[in-house]
Amino acid sequence: MSEAVTPAVAEAGALGLESPPLFPNTYRSWVLALLMIVYTSNFVDRTIVAILGQAIKVDMKISDAQLGLLGGIAFAVLYTTLGIPIARLAERHNRVTIISICLTIWSGMTALCGLAANFPLLMLCRVGVGVGEAGCSPSAQSLIADYYAPEKRATALSIYSFGIPLGSMIGAVSGGLMAQYFGWRAAFMIVGLPGVLLAILVKLTLKEPPRGLSEPGGARLAAPAPSLWTVAKQLFGAPSFRHMAAGVTLVSFAGYGIGQFSAPYFVRRFGLSYAEVGLVFGLIGGISSGLGTVLGGYVTDRAGRTDRRWYAWTPAIGVAIAAPIYLAAYLQESWIAAAAILLAPGIFGYTYLGPTWGVMHNLVEPRARASATALLFFGLNLIALGGGPFFTGLAIDLFSQHLFQAQGLGDFATLCPGGVAVHASLSQACHATLATGTRYGIVLTMIAYVWGALHYLLASRRIRQDLDAAATRMAAAT
Repeated sequence: MSEAVTPAVAEAGALGLESPPLFPNTYRSWVLALLMIVYTSNFVDRTIVAILGQAIKVDMKISDAQLGLLGGIAFAVLYTTLGIPIARLAERHNRVTIISICLTIWSGMTALCGLAANFPLLMLCRVGVGVGEAGCSPSAQSLIADYYAPEKRATALSIYSFGIPLGSMIGAVSGGLMAQYFGWRAAFMIVGLPGVLLAILVKLTLKEPPRGLSEPGGARLAAPAPSLWTVAKQLFGAPSFRHMAAGVTLVSFAGYGIGQFSAPYFVRRFGLSYAEVGLVFGLIGGISSGLGTVLGGYVTDRAGRTDRRWYAWTPAIGVAIAAPIYLAAYLQESWIAAAAILLAPGIFGYTYLGPTWGVMHNLVEPRARASATALLFFGLNLIALGGGPFFTGLAIDLFSQHLFQAQGLGDFATLCPGGVAVHASLSQACHATLATGTRYGIVLTMIAYVWGALHYLLASRRIRQDLDAAATRMAAAT
């Protein structure tokens, strides 16, 4: 669809009125639902690495640091670096086409992971997945911001972000079952290929809206895309958003790091099968994290009508409540107790997504939103997605090595490759050491949750002034 300003939109802008709707609400809902499904596919492909992690570790005899690389840096490097140039394309070209092409790439590369003969090839395939997924969120979030008005964006973007827990649930349950009965290689191929069909559906049914369609006044639709430096200044020049960016990065660092090793922890500590652990984390992700993601945006948009500081208070309070509950879960001696407790923190801990994205899009002009998303994701994913799993995996390796040597048993990596003892006499020691080391690594990573909550609280001090300044700047540009 052309991005030219229609006569109706131009007239509304000249009169200072809200733009007339070009799409019925039912179609907007379809757009949001389909983009949420695309994001779900995105996280199915990410989550399945964590669920299959123990099987990959044993089969390829790799360390937890290497496992962390698969779930983190291997994926994140090109995911973050390509996000910015693809976002710049999205500011000028058809975002629907970009999403469908990228979806085809990452789905195909996920399927190829199942054919990798060794660790370097598997790493290369994960890099390919990152290349495809780099174009998803910047383009999708930019589309959503054009379809939904500023006061509804946190809610809409939280519904889009529901793809995270939904994808985590589907990836966990399906990955666990397939690993149990067909092996980890078949699991990659089975979850990857349907994405190609989804890409066709996106291209055939989604329409490219005019830029700034849902802005008050309907102006600025034909304005050229600002430079990347201008976008960065608009976004990170706001003191409140610098704190929000730090908050989302730290919370995600802990989330990705712990998430990569939660399923392996339940296998190592409690002896659950892959199918059982997939079902446990599928339910946890689908129920508690899903509720938290959607409620975070809805509650914030409602409360934000009276005081916009709720866009920072909601994440700060939610994450602060979640942190000690997560800690309590991983200190349990029963998997039933641990799983039951883990149903609660996601309701609070995932409230940060919708408010953070909503504030980000309201700070920049319409043709800057894909770039703003990519800029935030650059630091967020390089540090959180790239560093979180590796940090936790390395911590587990170091704790395991220390615990094993403290028992006078020697070098853990040599005597327990992949966590499996080279001699039957060491089997129990290897198993117990790895389970305890995994617990310690997860608990250490949780420090980032509390640190992130503090930054959201600090953001509340300036968020009203920063949003007012952004609204004034955009109004002056008309």
